[in-house]
Amino acid sequence: MSKKKDSYYFENFVTCVEYSSRAARMLEENLIHFRRENLKDRLDEIHRVEHDADQKKHEMIGVLVKAFITPIEREDIILLSQSIDEVTDKIEDVMIRLYINNVKDIRPEAVEFAALLIQCCEALSQMMQEFENFKKSKTLHECLIRINELEEQGDRLFIKSMRKLHKETDNVIDIIAWREIFNYLEKCCDACEHVADAVESVIMKNT
Repeated sequence: MSKKKDSYYFENFVTCVEYSSRAARMLEENLIHFRRENLKDRLDEIHRVEHDADQKKHEMIGVLVKAFITPIEREDIILLSQSIDEVTDKIEDVMIRLYINNVKDIRPEAVEFAALLIQCCEALSQMMQEFENFKKSKTLHECLIRINELEEQGDRLFIKSMRKLHKETDNVIDIIAWREIFNYLEKCCDACEHVADAVESVIMKNT
């Protein structure tokens, strides 16, 4: 396979992570400047980003089906593509939960989570830009460590958020709604770590 065709897969990974980053920034913007009456429109906007990310993934699968030789194993290309797509899906899921739970006010911990998620996506972007050169890269390992550290921050923020929610809130409906939202925010961080795990698996197989 030519170098150009090899690069296609890695460039596609980078592009798909950019969709995740865009969705994360949209989520933060909507949380900071929250207006319940506009939430359906904002949900439609983030869904379009998720749809575009899906299209990019399907485009790559179409190329993969016809390819004779691939730069890494087909199963790893599919796993990475699905893992990155899951990040964008989970971010959209947060917006969906804000909408269907009819949230009236945004808890500050959710804004913290969104900022952390942007950091996770930025770290993913740096990692995927280095990934094509994984056999020689001097910074890829640092990217993997960074993503793991951010996921651990997400775990701690989740515990803090849930503790504060149950300690300060008496409204059962609010507790149920925000427990679900915090769960999905934490899943976003987990999804980012799953991409890093997939990358690490490829490195271990090929070096």
